[in-house]
Amino acid sequence: MSDIRQSPRKRTLAAIVGTTAAAALLTAVPRFEGVVLVAKPDPVGVVTACFGETRGVKLGERFTFSQCVAKLEPRLAEFAEAVDRCTPVASMTVGQRKAVVDFAYNEGSGTYCRSSIAANFRIGNVAAACRSFNESPTGKPQYVTAAGQELRGLVKRRAEERAWCEGRETP
Repeated sequence: MSDIRQSPRKRTLAAIVGTTAAAALLTAVPRFEGVVLVAKPDPVGVVTACFGETRGVKLGERFTFSQCVAKLEPRLAEFAEAVDRCTPVASMTVGQRKAVVDFAYNEGSGTYCRSSIAANFRIGNVAAACRSFNESPTGKPQYVTAAGQELRGLVKRRAEERAWCEGRETP
């Protein structure tokens, strides 16, 4: 008799961050990222498809809208789990959960875990964590550049993430 082992079942985004934050992320990320059905370089040259997906994407690869939608929730769940490992999301508000997972999805979970945002959450300084989405300790903008260039879309996204973190919903 062979030993058949099933891989552990992946947790859903809702199981990690809660249903309200999950629903908000599934709306916010496509709004920020847009949809790209034929993989192409983003503004800094990273080959991207669907709703900002970069992992395993090949230039010119084609996707249907349905394929892109199907990819989004499990990828957000992966980022949420990574975020949870460095700053437990269970202790955060819905807005804070939404903000940190969106940031990690956009910037990478390693960047998030090394960020001043995560560092401030780890020490319990929520106000500083929220400010850190778009403001360095010296008051200068941060996390709004790509390849050394400030991008208007990142400025807007970081401002929205900060607002969510601070409990201020944005349109």
